[in-house]
Amino acid sequence: MLQQESRCDVADNSGAKIAYVIRKYGGSTKRGNYTRQNAGVGDRVLVSIKKALPGSDIKPGEMSKAVIVRTKKSTRRPDGSYVKFDSNAVVLINDDGNPRGTRIFGAVARELRDKNYMKIVSLASEVI
Repeated sequence: MLQQESRCDVADNSGAKIAYVIRKYGGSTKRGNYTRQNAGVGDRVLVSIKKALPGSDIKPGEMSKAVIVRTKKSTRRPDGSYVKFDSNAVVLINDDGNPRGTRIFGAVARELRDKNYMKIVSLASEVI
């Protein structure tokens, strides 16, 4: 689970390397309850780019939409199994939900298929 102010790796070749989660899209916080939203695999988040490759289209400080593809926190599946990864990672997306890069590095979670991010699933080297 990622929350506001979490740092994560960028798992595509868009030029960004490290991103900082600003806000989770969707959901609400009911008054009087625990108000910090958690974002899991497949959730859309707003990120700020902290580190990028020189000469790329994406510059540090730029804001972008992203989808979470890996989390260190284990995710429970309907069959009772759990999946977790070594690092937190996001893929930068445009307004349509398509990735900004042309390659996805590393494995991605199967939950992305259920959330209709088929382009990311097809570009990934491995789906776990």
